Amino acid sequence: MKKLTLLFAMLFVLALSTQLKAQDYKSAIGLRFGYPVSITYKTFLTESNALELFAGYRGYSGIYSYFSVGALYEIHKPIADVDGLSWYYGGGVSVQFFTYDNAYFFNDDNGSLGVGISGVIGLDYKFPTAPFNLSLDFVPTFRLGGWDDGYYSWGALSARYVLN
Repeated sequence: MKKLTLLFAMLFVLALSTQLKAQDYKSAIGLRFGYPVSITYKTFLTESNALELFAGYRGYSGIYSYFSVGALYEIHKPIADVDGLSWYYGGGVSVQFFTYDNAYFFNDDNGSLGVGISGVIGLDYKFPTAPFNLSLDFVPTFRLGGWDDGYYSWGALSARYVLN
């Protein structure tokens, strides 16, 4: 918990000390190594506002599986001392389509739908001499519906190829 508090405090201080500048890329596509592993596409709508779309699949030993699609609206703030590095925050929504084995879940439903409302905070880096981008983020989510509604949080490392 102390590390998480320290991370938020550092990002807040950096937000106060940054200068606005244009992003180093317009759009990128790649993989989001999180929960679940997803395909991710990020595009900047303005210099500092981006839309990230993702779709992923997760399964566990035939007991359950789900397909998830979602979108995050992110506001990027450059970190002045490092070219290509910015931090971002925002929010978004996702939809999960669940299937599960009734032998493990005391439920007559063989599938269900969940909706997630998320926040996001993270770091984004575009390599200056290569067409690659990395993002590391934390995504607290409140999920309604599905067999596992409630609060969840996870992080992800995204690796993307810059398209332009």
